[in-house]
Amino acid sequence: MILSNSGIENRQEWLDKGYSLPEFNREAVIDKTMKEPKWIHFGAGNIFRAFQANVVQELLNKGIIDTGLIVAEGYDYEIIEKMNRPHDDLSILVTLKANGTVKKTVIGSVAESCILDEDNEKEIERLKEIFRAPSLQMVSFTITEKGYKTVAYMSKVTRLLYERFLAGALPVAMVSMDNCSHNGDKLFEAVAGLAKEWEEQGKCEKGFVDYVSDRSKVSFPLSMIDKITPRPDSNIEKMLIDDGIEDLEQVITSKNTYVAPFVNAEETEYLVIEDLFPNGRDDLEKGGIIFTDRVTVDKTEKMKVCTCLNPLHTALAIFGCLLGYTSIHDEMDDEDLKNLVTKLGNIEGMPVVVDPGVLSPQEFLDAVLKKRLPNPFMPDTPQRIACDTSQKLPIRFGETIKAYRASSSLSTDDLTLIPLVLAGWCRYLLGVNDSGESFELSPDPMLDEVRGLNARDILKKKEIFAVDLFEDGLGEKILKIYDELQQGPGSVRKVLKKYVDSVLA
Repeated sequence: MILSNSGIENRQEWLDKGYSLPEFNREAVIDKTMKEPKWIHFGAGNIFRAFQANVVQELLNKGIIDTGLIVAEGYDYEIIEKMNRPHDDLSILVTLKANGTVKKTVIGSVAESCILDEDNEKEIERLKEIFRAPSLQMVSFTITEKGYKTVAYMSKVTRLLYERFLAGALPVAMVSMDNCSHNGDKLFEAVAGLAKEWEEQGKCEKGFVDYVSDRSKVSFPLSMIDKITPRPDSNIEKMLIDDGIEDLEQVITSKNTYVAPFVNAEETEYLVIEDLFPNGRDDLEKGGIIFTDRVTVDKTEKMKVCTCLNPLHTALAIFGCLLGYTSIHDEMDDEDLKNLVTKLGNIEGMPVVVDPGVLSPQEFLDAVLKKRLPNPFMPDTPQRIACDTSQKLPIRFGETIKAYRASSSLSTDDLTLIPLVLAGWCRYLLGVNDSGESFELSPDPMLDEVRGLNARDILKKKEIFAVDLFEDGLGEKILKIYDELQQGPGSVRKVLKKYVDSVLA
C-alpha cells in the first residue's frame, strides 16, 4: 500500500484496512481547481492537513463544492518537496478519539502545492496566476503568530496581493486562522504597513494602500480556531505500517519541522470566522465552520483563551514539568492536577466567562475536562505547551484578574488557583523539579531576562501579567505561595494539594 494516486487505485485494499478514501472524482476536482482556484492556504503544516483539508474533503464528498484547496508554503519548503509532492498531495489523517478508537482517512482535497520562493520563477509565476484569478475567494493562513511579524514572509504575501490589485483590484478575503488574539488585525497591520511603505517609496502604483484598506475589496476577518494536532507520533506510524502502508518515514526538516505523510489529531475542532468575504464564499458552514459577526468571534476567542482551555493548558504545563510528567493525559489521571484544572475553569473562570452565544462555555469546558485533556491517545506534552509561557500569561490569566477587579460582586481575594499557577510559574523558572532534579526549561523569549530576577521583580512586570499584581493583595498572596513551593523536595506536591483542596467545589 503506497500513499499516491496510483497507490489508492486499489480502493478495496484500503477499505478493508478501515481507511476512508476520497469519494469524489479527484482528477476532475484538481483540473477545476487549477483553472478556477477559490481557496489558497499558506502554511502546509499539521493543523492545515488535519482541519481545513479535512473540512474541504467532507464537502467534496457530499457534492457541496467542486473545487479543492491549493496549499503554499513560504517558510519551510521541504514540507512540500519531501511530503506533499512525493505523495501526490495526499495525506493520512488519523483522528484519535477519547474512547480509544481511531478514524483513518486518506485526505485528497489538496489539488496543488506551491512554494513561496521568490528565487524560483516557475513557482512564483504560478502563485501570481492564482492571485490574478477572478474566482479566488479566500487566502488563508496558519503560519504562527511569528509569521505576521516576519517582514520577509509578509513581503512575499503582499507582493502576491499586489498582483491581484494590478489585475483590476479584484476582491478577496485574507483570513488568518492562526491561534492568536485578533489574528485578522495582525495580518492587516503587516500587509497594510508594507503597502504604505512601498507606495511612499514609489515601489508600487498609487491606490494599492486604498485597495488593501477597503474592506469591500480586501477583508481581514477575525477567526478563532481550536484543534490539537501534536507532532507525528511513532505509535501511529507503527499502526499504519502494520496496516501495510509503505514509505511513511517521518522527516525533521533543516528548519526543525516535524512532518510525516500522516497527521494525528484529536476529534474535537472549532473554527469560527467573521463572515466578511468580498468575493463570496462556498457553503463552508456545511462542513462545521461557524460564520458570524466580528464581536462574536472576539467573544469565542476570549471564552477559549481566558477561561475554557488555554489557562487550563498552562496550569498543566507548569505543574506537569515540576512533577515530572511527560504527557497531558497522564496528568489528568493525577487527582490533584485534575482537580486543579476542573476548579480553575469552573470556580474561578466561569464567574467572569465571556459567553459568545454560538458556543456554550460550559459545554466547551466540559468537553475539555472530560474528553479532550484526558484523551489517552493524544501524545501532547506539558513541555510543548510550556513554550513561550511569558507571552501567554497576559491573556490567559491577566484578563480574568481584570474582570474580577472590574466586578462589583467579585474580588481578587476570591482567587486561589490563579495565584497558585502564577506562583508555580515562578517556581518552574528555577528549572528544578519537585524531586530536586534539574530539567530543561521550554523555549521562551523572556527566559534569560526573568531567570535573572527574584520572584517579586518578576511579578512586577506588567508586560507579562497585563496587570499590576501588587495593586491589591494578589501579588503578596502569590509570593507567599511561591515561598511555600520552594521548601525542598515534595513541597510542590504538598502546596498543590493544600490549595486545590482549600477551594470547595
